[in-house]
Amino acid sequence: MKKIYQQHGDGIQEDPNLVIDYDPLFENVLGSGVNRRDFLKMGAAGALSSVLPSSAFAVDKKWDPVVKIGYIPITDSAALLVAHEMGYFKEEGIDSNKPTLIRGWSPLVEAFASHRFNLTHMLIPIPIWMRYNNNYPVKITAWDHTNGSAIVVGKDSGIKSPKDFGGKQFAVPYWYSIHNIVSQRIMKAAGIKPVIKPQTAKLASDECNFLVLNPPEMPPALAAKSIDGYCVAEPFNALGEIKAGGTVLRFTGDVWKGHPCCVVVMHEADAMDPDRAAWAQGVHNAIVRAQIHLAENREEMAVMLSRDGKRYLPFPKEIVKRAMLFYDPAYYQNPNAIQHPDWHMDRINFQGWPYRSATELVVSELQQTVITGDDAFLQKLTPDFVANDLVNYDYIKKSLNANPGWRNDASVPRTGDPFTRVEVVEL
Repeated sequence: MKKIYQQHGDGIQEDPNLVIDYDPLFENVLGSGVNRRDFLKMGAAGALSSVLPSSAFAVDKKWDPVVKIGYIPITDSAALLVAHEMGYFKEEGIDSNKPTLIRGWSPLVEAFASHRFNLTHMLIPIPIWMRYNNNYPVKITAWDHTNGSAIVVGKDSGIKSPKDFGGKQFAVPYWYSIHNIVSQRIMKAAGIKPVIKPQTAKLASDECNFLVLNPPEMPPALAAKSIDGYCVAEPFNALGEIKAGGTVLRFTGDVWKGHPCCVVVMHEADAMDPDRAAWAQGVHNAIVRAQIHLAENREEMAVMLSRDGKRYLPFPKEIVKRAMLFYDPAYYQNPNAIQHPDWHMDRINFQGWPYRSATELVVSELQQTVITGDDAFLQKLTPDFVANDLVNYDYIKKSLNANPGWRNDASVPRTGDPFTRVEVVEL
């Protein structure tokens, strides 16, 4: 398949040693006829790639204050990209390199662990796995955004409600993801049992088979009918709707109000060393400015991020604009993808406060989620311990207090303490 991610002087920069060469995004691939045998190989590779070898954990090198960002091409990364593009790091007296695009979660985790990057976004369960299963010194220091994901099903899949997932194939981007947690919770409530089996295995009528695919592989797999549905971050849901004939079954932010998805992560030394505190504070000041700017300038930023703008994301502006702007209850009625319009959520929101209640709920839910590999470490964790040990609240809280415009997410309490909330989950 031809390569579509290219290096541009003003936009994305890619490391060919960290990415897989595939082109699964647009019409030429959606019409290329991926056969089932080839796709089974893709699925197996995706599953294996979710295991991070401990050898990837390199020793901390001499500290370099230049911000080096690695990112997946999803809107979850927008705050980091905008902070660089708009010069917010520079205004804090911090240099930043052009962000580097990576095409899968495992290579991004490995690159971060080897200190190729010192600032990135990760699905919130990944640093839990890194710190407590692999003893890697990582810290969550903020949220990148809230909501921003959906469940998409194929138009001929026969799936009109969660109870229809029996006997189906369903993809998530990583075992340790909000997508896996929320999708499994929805299915269990509908009487469907999530399982992890080879795609050739026979499924019971009440079983849904879960597999891992990198986000760019999902829309073409849906179009090829190699999977029946997926849950992933934007803009791959918008792409699935427009290019792969998919239908949004449910927005995840309509299930868990203002849920976290990707978080800002740093190496523990960068987040905790007093000699680096001024640098870390400046980084978070820039991120908060970017989040506020995104919330107030969605259309402009969608174009800037798209391949029609600065080319941080390899999607046309129409796809990115849909992913960042289009959330219409009147449109999403069949199926009823938005059941709580009174929550006043957006398709994606941008605020950085890492609510303890949400971290605690993620830990509790992970302990009940079907995950491949050795997950015994999860049962030894307590939600309160993880919320205390994994997250540094200092920098982001100081930045938010200095920028009250951050309260752009309707899940932020309107009265009382804006830094404390009750998690709302309604299936």
